Amino acid sequence: MEPFKPLNRSQAFAMLEWGLNWVVAAHEVSHLIIHSAVLAKDGKAVVFPAPPGSGKSTLTAYLSRNGWRLLSDEMALITPLTSTVTPFVRPVCLKNDSISLVKSWYPDDVFSTIAKDTHKGDVVHMAPGDVAVARDTEQAEVVGIVFPKYNKDVFFDVYDMDQATAYTALAENAFNYTVLQEQGVKSVIKLVENASSFEVEYNSLEELDSFLTEEVLGAAHVK
Repeated sequence: MEPFKPLNRSQAFAMLEWGLNWVVAAHEVSHLIIHSAVLAKDGKAVVFPAPPGSGKSTLTAYLSRNGWRLLSDEMALITPLTSTVTPFVRPVCLKNDSISLVKSWYPDDVFSTIAKDTHKGDVVHMAPGDVAVARDTEQAEVVGIVFPKYNKDVFFDVYDMDQATAYTALAENAFNYTVLQEQGVKSVIKLVENASSFEVEYNSLEELDSFLTEEVLGAAHVK
């Protein structure tokens, strides 16, 4: 079986990442898998489901270097019927314009070479950081679900999301929701019932960080 077309050697890091994603997404059934970034503070986690182009990885890189612990840039591994998320720590995948931006913020960090002209454009991987690696088995409890969207024309707008809307949006971002069947349905319900859900448009990472820390984590009580 060949799930991927061969790529040029210069795209090897990108190929490795996509291969790891495929192995987990296609074969892991002991967790509910949600396509999202996950970061945590003090045992409380926020998941960031977002489509390509929303700025998710740039946000992940920023938060992971500003007091948040990286659990994943790509997948939230949720223990079924709970709000517990298990880390899936690996490099942050940066694309196109975000590459030079994040490198300018953190020039001393470790980055891969550029994989040029992939189907996602230019791709670079940023090392996850020592704290994330050292604590890569430490679970956290999901207390926030935030759908981020970078918009250069919007400083910061936040919208409360009702549970029904959050359920639908979260289910659409779950890789194995239908495979888990009833357990998948109940697991998504559990998440949206125990977490605050928001849509956020922003162009200020500092403002978003403050909102997450003060309003999402600050108002949460880990069950």
